[in-house]
Amino acid sequence: MHTLLIVEDQEDIRDSLQSQFVLEGYSVDTASDGREAVGKIKKREYDCVVMDYVMPRMDGKEACKEVRESGICVPIIMLSVKSEPLTKAELLDCGADDYLGKPFSSEELLARIRALLRRPKALKSDVLNVGDLMMDVKAHKVSVQGKPIYLTRKEFSLLECLLRHKGSAVSRERLVTDVWGGAVGVHSNTIESHILSLRKKIDHQRAHGRLIHTMPGVGYRVDALVVE
Repeated sequence: MHTLLIVEDQEDIRDSLQSQFVLEGYSVDTASDGREAVGKIKKREYDCVVMDYVMPRMDGKEACKEVRESGICVPIIMLSVKSEPLTKAELLDCGADDYLGKPFSSEELLARIRALLRRPKALKSDVLNVGDLMMDVKAHKVSVQGKPIYLTRKEFSLLECLLRHKGSAVSRERLVTDVWGGAVGVHSNTIESHILSLRKKIDHQRAHGRLIHTMPGVGYRVDALVVE
């Protein structure tokens, strides 16, 4: 089942779209402004985002830019009452994949969503890094400051998942899905023990600071800029 995110400050439009998309068989989350949307996109992987342009706190253009600067390639359809060619160009240049003017028909919006979902997903990089840590996914190698580190398969998969979301919090639920294949019975202490093992192996090679950070109540994040 594909998961969509609707970002719209007008409650009636947001609720109407959610109801229609659910009837079409999609799983749907909602956000009422750009700031809330960015937070959700960084925490969960969506198949497509439908985002209004004019919103409080953070508009669609700024939200789209922040999502792209975070390295997230989720397809984004921008909605706007502004139909000037310059506006369309600006929204596409900031990272939107498609544009639809208001008012619009739900049939056309659904068709555009289906078209984006048919696109092949962006190729994943084989080389990931944060700070002085380097991972070669294809060669199954990890090094810190050029020194190789031995990781178990689960540790390697866990670190890869965190690195692919560098700078963003990854929930425990997401880790269970991506690393353990959604297996039943994987508890928080299982994840924590693997995180602890990773920290010991990685931090032992580093002069200072952690790369894997605990986000209380959320999950974990890899980031070289934060020192605990």
